Amino acid sequence: MNTSLFIAQLLNSVQLGALLFLMSAGLTLVFGIMNFLNLAHGSLFMVGAYVGATVAARTGSFVLAIVLAIAVTMLLGVLVERTLLRKLYQRDHLDQVLCTFGLLLIANEAVRYIWGPSPVFINVPEALRGTVPLFGQNYSLYRLTIIGSGALVALALYLLISKTRLGMLIRAGASNAPMVSALGVNIKLLNTVVFAVGAGLAGLGGLLVGPLVSLQPGMGEPILILTLVVIVIGGVGSIRGALYGALIVGLIDTAGRIYLQMGLLQVFERTVGQAVAPAMASMLIYILMAVVLTFKPQGLFPVKNG
Repeated sequence: MNTSLFIAQLLNSVQLGALLFLMSAGLTLVFGIMNFLNLAHGSLFMVGAYVGATVAARTGSFVLAIVLAIAVTMLLGVLVERTLLRKLYQRDHLDQVLCTFGLLLIANEAVRYIWGPSPVFINVPEALRGTVPLFGQNYSLYRLTIIGSGALVALALYLLISKTRLGMLIRAGASNAPMVSALGVNIKLLNTVVFAVGAGLAGLGGLLVGPLVSLQPGMGEPILILTLVVIVIGGVGSIRGALYGALIVGLIDTAGRIYLQMGLLQVFERTVGQAVAPAMASMLIYILMAVVLTFKPQGLFPVKNG
């Protein structure tokens, strides 16, 4: 086994895990506290990417692009939550799915109308171009920045959830929202705050992935599916579960695509191996999810009550 290849793919899996964590952390809180299934969460990821790309292209400032991508997605999340989604909290999950799926379609068409159907690209910031020596090899500075951003967000969420009064209310709301409301806590405001935080993290994730892929309408759906898998594996409502689940899914997806392809190329023709390996890697993720649902339906790292 090539040690350099192993280390590079391990770092790439952590980088993918960091992006998935930014998506899953907010969504798992929304689902855990409000019991609300939001299929439009991926649209916030997409909007953050497009807004950030526009700001970066017009101002040349990636920092300003980050700030505005987070701000716009948070404001959009608050607007949608207060005007529409709040009315669905007590409704059946099917109603929530239908409504947010409709919002997803609207968002895709709105992005296509504003930015056009052609792919949009974000340049890697000049300060983050190049590589840095890491574990005996050169690794992309920008990808390392994504890993660092995910780690900082994880630390910030840990401090927020574990060390602050707001975090105490969030944890209590995830365990028993009706009781928290009965104790005089403004649960509607708490829901809005959680929804805004989740929207902002999705927008940040969208912007950070921008320099790595082309932006296009509908780009939020594939990562939304992976995010839901992360939540199932990690545990609904658990930030710790979102982190570990994201790292697990990132490792399986990244390593599977490389090592399965290497193995298949020993057996099949090159074109066959390159085509089949990504599909089989994706299958591994869903197989793991099925196993977790069978033996630990609450997830590997569920919320600790009490």
